[in-house]
Amino acid sequence: MNIVIIEDEKPAARRLERMLNTEGLSVMKTLHSVAKAKEWFRENEQPELIFLDIQLSDGLSFEIFEQMEITSCIIFTTAYDQYALKAFKLNSIDYLLKPIDKDALENSIKKYKHFNPAKEEQHSSIPMEQIKQLLSSYQNNYKERFTVKVGQHIRSIKTEDVECFYSENKASFIYTKTGRSYPIDNSLEQLEELLDPLVFFRVSRKYYINIDSIKDILAYSNSRLKIKMNNYQQDEIIVSRERVKEFKTWLG
Repeated sequence: MNIVIIEDEKPAARRLERMLNTEGLSVMKTLHSVAKAKEWFRENEQPELIFLDIQLSDGLSFEIFEQMEITSCIIFTTAYDQYALKAFKLNSIDYLLKPIDKDALENSIKKYKHFNPAKEEQHSSIPMEQIKQLLSSYQNNYKERFTVKVGQHIRSIKTEDVECFYSENKASFIYTKTGRSYPIDNSLEQLEELLDPLVFFRVSRKYYINIDSIKDILAYSNSRLKIKMNNYQQDEIIVSRERVKEFKTWLG
């Protein structure tokens, strides 16, 4: 089986390759960027199977295939289990949530072999334009502004200007990069569908934080982490123990 890994995080790529080796499979090439992948695909035959990260350091991976027809089977790998990924399963063998679990990888390989029992069998072309449209729709669904009330006035705050969201006394608040706090109508649970997971992460039941506003990260008791933000100092922001691993993956 000819396998290519497209993954910009080199430790994650090496770990995936070791896991595949354990399954008796070898990787013919590992690519770490959209640019390198485009160059390689122009000069080489397509592999039978691609493990494809969605978000690469220099762009989204579907850009690789905009100028070429893909006949390889694809298993998507991603750190974010969000909306459009369910639709990707219609166009790919599977998708794996990072950090990749051994059992999940085994199941994906079994699924690939089930759909492709013969090496000589030709795979149907994957409709990458459809995937691109789905991903574009998925990205543009994030909330760009929040409306808040200030006395008798209504203000509109850009999401990019929010340092964190937090809950207090059963209410939810925005804390801006300018150091102001405003109540909002959305619960933190509702924010999960409104915020870009590449930018915002829910570190605990109380806090959603903006990656661009993190000032420092400190080791804390019971294997937890303490976050210092650029401006927010009203209370300690602690990454709950069960979220530490996912938080580190989110940070990249």
